[in-house]
Amino acid sequence: MRSNTFQLVNTPEIELWPARLLSARSNHHARLLARSDTVLRRKRDGRYLATLAGGELVGLVPQWKRDAGVEAALAAVAALHRPRRDAATGIRALATLPLDRLSAHLGRLGIGDEYGARTGLAIVAEPERLAFAGFDRYRRPLWMRADAANAWRHMREAAHREGIVLESISGYRSHDYQLGIFERKLARGLTVEQILTVNAAPGYSEHHSGCALDIGTPGEPPAEESFEHTAAFAWLQRNAAAHGFHMSYPRDNPHGIVYEPWHWRYGVAAG
Repeated sequence: MRSNTFQLVNTPEIELWPARLLSARSNHHARLLARSDTVLRRKRDGRYLATLAGGELVGLVPQWKRDAGVEAALAAVAALHRPRRDAATGIRALATLPLDRLSAHLGRLGIGDEYGARTGLAIVAEPERLAFAGFDRYRRPLWMRADAANAWRHMREAAHREGIVLESISGYRSHDYQLGIFERKLARGLTVEQILTVNAAPGYSEHHSGCALDIGTPGEPPAEESFEHTAAFAWLQRNAAAHGFHMSYPRDNPHGIVYEPWHWRYGVAAG
C-alpha cells in the first residue's frame, strides 16, 4: 500500500489505524503488527485493542470486545473498503461522527452551554475518515481531511521551492484527545479558565475538523508567538490564502484565544 493511500477510519471511541504507521509496544505487538493491516486503537488513551490481518481479528487485551465503542468499530471494519458516496451525486461523502458524547466531556470540565455563545466558536464534528498527510516534526503520523492534506502538501512544496521549510506541529485531534489536554493541565494546577485562553473546549477546536494545522519551521520552538518573526510566517502571510489556508486567531480575536501565528486552517477563514 502506498503511503498516500493510508487512511484513518474514525468512530466515536475507537480509531482504525493502518498497522504500518504504528509503533510496536512489545515484541508480541511487533510480531502481530508486522502481519496486520489495521489496528483498533482506543482514542482516550491510545491503547491498542485488536489487530486485523487477512480478515481475522486478534485481540491484544483481555475481553477487548467488551470495550466501549467496539460495536461501532467492528461495523467500521466491515465497511472498511466501501467508500461512502452520496446516493444522488455519486461523490464521496464527507461524513462526520455524532456529537452525543460531547455534553459529558464538557460536563466533566464544568463548561456549560453558554461557552459557544460567549466565544463565538462553533461546535466542530470529527470526520469519519482522515487521510495520511505525512509526518509531523516529531515523526508522528499527521492526519487531515483529504482535501486539506492535498492542499498542505502543495503548500509545503511551493514554500520549499522558495527556500522555506514548513513543518506541521499538530493536525487532527479528537474530542477525547482535547479532553485529555485539559485533564493533564488541570493535574498540573491550571484552572479551566486559564486553559481556555490557550485551548478551545473539547468539541470547539478547529483541530477536530481535520482542516487545521499548527505550523512551525526548523530551529523555532513549537506554538510560540516568536514564530511571527520567521521567514516561514512571512511566507504564509503572503501565500497561504492562495492555497486555501487562513490564520484563525490573530491578535485581539473575538474568541478570547491568545494570538496564535502558528495556527492555520484550510477552508473558510475564522471570523
